[in-house]
Amino acid sequence: MAYIGNKPTAVPLTSSDIQDGTITASDIADSTITSGKIASGVIANQSAFKNIIINGDMSIAQRGTSGTLQNGTGGYLCIDRWNEIEGGSESFVFTVSQDSDVPTGQGFVKSLKFDCTTADASLASDGALTFRQKIEGQNIQYLKKGTSNAVSTTLSFWVKSNKTGTYIISLVDVDNTRSISRSYTINTADTWEKKTITYPGDTSGAFGNDNGNSLQVEFYLGAGSNYTSGTLQTSWGSNVATNQRVGQVNLADSTSNYINFTGVQLEAGTTASDFEFLPYDVQLNRCYRYFHIGGASCGRSASTTGGTTYYTYPLQMRSGPSITLLDGTSIGEKAGRMHIDGISAYDITEGVIGDANSKSCKLQHTGSGLTSGEALGILGNPYSFSAEL
Repeated sequence: MAYIGNKPTAVPLTSSDIQDGTITASDIADSTITSGKIASGVIANQSAFKNIIINGDMSIAQRGTSGTLQNGTGGYLCIDRWNEIEGGSESFVFTVSQDSDVPTGQGFVKSLKFDCTTADASLASDGALTFRQKIEGQNIQYLKKGTSNAVSTTLSFWVKSNKTGTYIISLVDVDNTRSISRSYTINTADTWEKKTITYPGDTSGAFGNDNGNSLQVEFYLGAGSNYTSGTLQTSWGSNVATNQRVGQVNLADSTSNYINFTGVQLEAGTTASDFEFLPYDVQLNRCYRYFHIGGASCGRSASTTGGTTYYTYPLQMRSGPSITLLDGTSIGEKAGRMHIDGISAYDITEGVIGDANSKSCKLQHTGSGLTSGEALGILGNPYSFSAEL
């Protein structure tokens, strides 16, 4: 453009220079705004790995696709990173499974399902039905907990159940024995509903900056009077059991009851963004930090009844793991045997882990019929390795 006289000084436009006070998408030419022109924090949840929850789409289930939850059998039953608990002196039983029922058109292919197979309509005072995810403190330092700049978090998820009513979810600060509880409502039976809950930041008690269990996201499905006789604690404070699950329905009161969850996301900020889908291999590797199945390794037989091999994990684990022998009588994805010189195969009857750290370990295998001093190999994947929180 040509000018008569001096060229005018360029002055950035503000919203007051626009006739209606706003700039819409139609006012902007394609590809004219770059990330360098957007101030940090203006677009919420802009970073990758915004979801604090691992395996929130319920896609990874290394242990298997179902398990039974009953008094004394809680733990990691099927879907990776999700820990199920039946507390107290209860008689109800649930089948916990990886299910294919998902909300239509949302991109999910799996959900976590609880299906009541033995009911208990009147829970004991210490009764509890919970599932949760435990989170390392070093992964959530950016929440600035325990400072005046503590960041709020928002939990979003999809849920479906025949049992309508009030449900409770708590954030539990394990390091400082603090917690906060919020409720949500299942409004319509047998219908997928998306729920969003925001928790304010906590200015008291910092998370430990280590690989320990600092934060638990706890979903409650049933609770006795020890947990429901007070007033729901909707602000951060010291743990008070009677205030933690007030108003919670009892999912165990009928064998007709079930509940499904998927798309669980916990992120910094006060708004829920779209669920962050990760490639399957990325999600699987994140789960490997806490659990995997393997054990294929090489070493030497020390006697006719056993030998030692040396095993490197597929990636660094949270800590030195414990092991469980799954199947030492065949070779497969969850089974393995000892081989001498790669020819003769022998069953594994016991396995012991030694010198374990977060990267590798020594495995001592017991069997029979071996030749002492021969090269020993483990073919297949006879062991599970767990470094869960």
